[in-house]
Amino acid sequence: QVQLVESGGGLVQAGGSLRLSCAASGVFFGTNLMAWYRQAPGKQRELVATIARGGSTIYADSVKGRFTISRDNARNTIYLQMNSLKPEDSAVYYCNLRHAVTLNDYWGQGTQVTVSS
Repeated sequence: QVQLVESGGGLVQAGGSLRLSCAASGVFFGTNLMAWYRQAPGKQRELVATIARGGSTIYADSVKGRFTISRDNARNTIYLQMNSLKPEDSAVYYCNLRHAVTLNDYWGQGTQVTVSS
């Protein structure tokens, strides 16, 4: 079965940086679309960034120029480097995998990111 495990969240001051990781297992990783989403209290889950199997990326306007998504297919892992963090970036961040064949979505358990002002 597909499992996604996130790590790297925590508490950071505004202007600081964090790097999130998401390790996938139970699936042939390289062909799947991967993404990071986030959900703040009282808000809907929103897309942060996606990365396709070839490495092409898409970012939400709110994080462009500050966040970088990357993937290491050899390690079945994606990353989200977050720089110049703002209090409004505070949320639970979720890793998502969209299976290339079935188009099923799989989610990690989430990791909390809190940015203090």
